[in-house]
Amino acid sequence: MHRRTAPRLARILACAAVPVMLVATGCSSDSGGSKKESAKPSQTATPGASPTVKAATYAKLPDVCKTISDKTVDKMVPKAEKKEGKALPTPDTNDSASCFWNGLNDEDVKDLQFRTLTISLKRFASDPTLGTGEKRAQDFAAKQTTAATTADGAKDAKTEQASGIGDGASVVSTSTKKDDNDFKNETVVARTANVVITVKYSGAGYEGAKTPNADDMKKDAQDAAKEVVESVGKANK
Repeated sequence: MHRRTAPRLARILACAAVPVMLVATGCSSDSGGSKKESAKPSQTATPGASPTVKAATYAKLPDVCKTISDKTVDKMVPKAEKKEGKALPTPDTNDSASCFWNGLNDEDVKDLQFRTLTISLKRFASDPTLGTGEKRAQDFAAKQTTAATTADGAKDAKTEQASGIGDGASVVSTSTKKDDNDFKNETVVARTANVVITVKYSGAGYEGAKTPNADDMKKDAQDAAKEVVESVGKANK
């Protein structure tokens, strides 16, 4: 009996000495004597690659009330109630922000001039479903331009392209009437990469004073928009 079990014992000891990773391929079974086949690793399906879009150029917005200089504020809104501007409420100032200035220049009682200025910023991130930040901003700018032609019951709307402001800009000129005062409005909608800038500048002469010169207001609004474009770029350096 001892002689019959010796070969079997030798095989068991030999298998015990082999590294575990080789047991499945190198040792015989007690009963059949044939080699076991190697276990084949299961293949895992590779999921399809997620769609990608170009990353947006600008990741943040500047402090909107500091996008134009004090000198510009003095020129556009003489005797502004708050030269530093008033930031309007917004859920996330890194996605959208607005600042407002208003003032009545009463140095000449026969020429009372009232002005308001609003600067708004809207930033768009790139999204695989919605598109690149630049394309989304371009679409929004077009909507803003259209909206400006009828805002506040505007009439006599005239839209034209403006050169030298960001990646593209439009100027909308309108007239409105508030509290028996005739207002001239100049709205510049500009895009710089994935950020849309809206500069709305309005003015009226009170108590019979002359109506502001629309061409002068248009130039001032465009100059302000150029300043804002520069501020957006500096904030992302």
